[in-house]
Amino acid sequence: MYLSNNWLSDLVAHGLDADALAELLTMSGLEVEEVATSGPSLDGVVVGAVVDVRPHPNADRLRVCDVDLGDGEPVQIVCGAPNVAAGQKVPVATVGTELMLPAKDGSRAPVTIKKGKIRGEVSNGMICAEDELGLGDAHDGILVLNADAEVGQPFERYLAERDALPGDAVLDIAITPNRPDATSHLGVARDVAALTGAELRRPEVDVPPVGGDVEEMVSVTIEVPEDCPRFVGMVVRDVTVGPSPEWMQERLRAVGLRPISNVVDVTNWVMMELGQPLHAYDLDRLGPEVVVRAAAEGETVTTLDGVERTLPAGTVVVATPSQAVGIAGVMGGASTEVTDATTTVFLEGAYWNPAAIRRAAKVLGMQTDASYRFERGADPTAQPLAVARAAALVAETGGGEIVDGRIDENPVPYRPRTVTVRPSRIAHVLGMDVPEADVRRLLTAIGFGVAEARSGGLDAFADAVMREEGVDAALAEAAGGGLEVTVPPFRPDVEREIDVIEEVARLWGYDRLPAPAATPVPLVPAGDTPDARLLDRTRRRLAALGFRELATNSLLPTATAETFADAAWTGMDGPPVETLNPISQEMAALRPSLLPGLLAVASYNQARGAGPLRLFEAGHVMRRSADASDTVEGYHEHTSLAVGMSGETPSTWNAPARPVDVYDLKGVVMDLLADLGIDEVEETPHPAPDALTAYALDLSVGDVRLGRLGRVADAVADAADLTSELFVAELDWDALARLATRDQPPAYRPISRFPTVDRDLALVVPEAQPAAPLLRTIRQAGRPLLQDARVFDVYRGEGVPEGSKSLAIALRFGADKTLRDQEVDGRVRRIVKALEAQHQATLRS
Repeated sequence: MYLSNNWLSDLVAHGLDADALAELLTMSGLEVEEVATSGPSLDGVVVGAVVDVRPHPNADRLRVCDVDLGDGEPVQIVCGAPNVAAGQKVPVATVGTELMLPAKDGSRAPVTIKKGKIRGEVSNGMICAEDELGLGDAHDGILVLNADAEVGQPFERYLAERDALPGDAVLDIAITPNRPDATSHLGVARDVAALTGAELRRPEVDVPPVGGDVEEMVSVTIEVPEDCPRFVGMVVRDVTVGPSPEWMQERLRAVGLRPISNVVDVTNWVMMELGQPLHAYDLDRLGPEVVVRAAAEGETVTTLDGVERTLPAGTVVVATPSQAVGIAGVMGGASTEVTDATTTVFLEGAYWNPAAIRRAAKVLGMQTDASYRFERGADPTAQPLAVARAAALVAETGGGEIVDGRIDENPVPYRPRTVTVRPSRIAHVLGMDVPEADVRRLLTAIGFGVAEARSGGLDAFADAVMREEGVDAALAEAAGGGLEVTVPPFRPDVEREIDVIEEVARLWGYDRLPAPAATPVPLVPAGDTPDARLLDRTRRRLAALGFRELATNSLLPTATAETFADAAWTGMDGPPVETLNPISQEMAALRPSLLPGLLAVASYNQARGAGPLRLFEAGHVMRRSADASDTVEGYHEHTSLAVGMSGETPSTWNAPARPVDVYDLKGVVMDLLADLGIDEVEETPHPAPDALTAYALDLSVGDVRLGRLGRVADAVADAADLTSELFVAELDWDALARLATRDQPPAYRPISRFPTVDRDLALVVPEAQPAAPLLRTIRQAGRPLLQDARVFDVYRGEGVPEGSKSLAIALRFGADKTLRDQEVDGRVRRIVKALEAQHQATLRS
């Protein structure tokens, strides 16, 4: 449901900004999924103090002002307002700010404030009038702020502190099925009032008595009282149907409703305000007799959307003696709808059985705002208030006259429910004592009645004994009756003591409840450790990416083990571990790397014409070590993860197959690291061939080596009889597990409402200069505004000196505001200086 903060503030003066309100509601059980704001942008507008005002030397109507913006020396601003004076606090649009300024034709156009000269005097911004900020229409002088305004404070914050921020904030709340009361602004306001201690301000409505002149104009007969326990109606005559006032349209649009006419808009207004769906009929088309009954088999009705619908037998309908004119609680009929010609309006507010509405909506495939509320259970006592509120608004917006009295057919009166709540039970469930005065205060604030209950007697004694609270506690509970809580009619979900305790818990604050002193620990397999679960997750991710898992022998020939115990590849020095009394020379040493097994599997499959290979293995590797921190002195063992790719990429309808390359493998590795939450990975290229690779790339985070990837060297590939290039990576899984942010759940980050700014740099660097260090320097120098930096082109040729190359790098800047050119330019200059100082890079002319 969409909730307007302005509308809510009319009902409860909570004094919270939108984000704080969203947090408050979410922590109390009403999850806010999104907050959207509207209104003029005030980014770049700050509170300034006018230090000095003097005449403009070249213009009689202008003044030259020195204004303190709170960030150093006062700036000079030329102002034409007659009321500007020294000592004032004023809103100042700083250089680079974009304002929607009014034009002569009444429209608004974007204007960026620039530093310039006005009649020969420098002006560094603009002191603003009310209309220039979108706060009103006044333009007879600048807006003068309160004397206590903080200099340099964002003007938006100044307004928010005074509850004067223009526009609105709309909260999208995920309403759970058990909270039908929260489908209205009043229902949410009730919670906010309880949580903040602010006063709840209900709409003031005069509800007329039952009977009166209205009964001479229309009568209501209810044939299905079990499905319609209450039906309330009022009449407004001499109505002029037309557009609703702008204030009403604005709020309805804010909560996602399209304005239609003043009468229809009033029914939607009351539904969003009080939670009671209403329906308006043209009484002249409806006639004097209304019947609530069950539809006959095959009966049809044309609803407001113009669709003729065949109703299942038993569907509750509102009808005249001759035909059905609406599907009860779902949608009205076209035959009695309010039109521009309507002058007499009959307003209906009924309580419908949730099961009947749910059944009809499901069978007919209709989901409306009305059925959404009735299915969950509306307030069975709200109809008189809602209909009277709607009648008053129709008379106000349509110039009509309310006919005296009201129809109120109530064949099944509402019977209040009471629940006995024991303070000892509250303490037992919540793990702490909540003072009884606070329990009373919180429950009363959300509409519950609270009184002393009679003694609990034998039942309370038995319950306490069953909870093993001891005989003394059981006797005390039996003697004390606790609290007798009367459940308000708008809370059909509260039926038992535990439901009331839940209300106390959410209003008291879940974050105030203590953690249990002891928590049962389930028995789990010894191997089910956090590291093991993390590795299993990575295995599943690789499998989802199309890789096949290997399980190769951990024993190798000694010569093979020595070949692959290469420090450049494994990152460690030391000979392989040899076994005592080996079964054969083929299994005489423990593997120092997973690479030999991966090569053997790749060779076997390539020799048999297997297609593109995507392979991985996770397993232990061992070698001798002089590190005293190893578990077994003289020996090192850790878990390693190897990934290999060969062959071609799959062909698609718009792209032919191509040979895989090192960038394909790097993309997979970076995906794995990102999934583990490992970022700011440093890349060190090794373009020259070595013992195992034709070229390679080392990966690290700070001083922690993560592993290496590259193409298998030609000599190694020939020795393994490979028929196509093999790209491999081997990562130190233990290092990855230590760096992984496994305990941090994924965090939701909404798409920014503010635009990003893109800039490109063309850098001339030495031919041997790798790009990774440049990108690392750029990211460090560009913080916090730089969001992304990437190389998109490499150029060698005309205009670039011999022995150099040109790297084109795309930069993207962003923040939780609209960035000004000066801010971005400053970051770019800082980046260029860092590149020049650290890498001797120059901008390509």
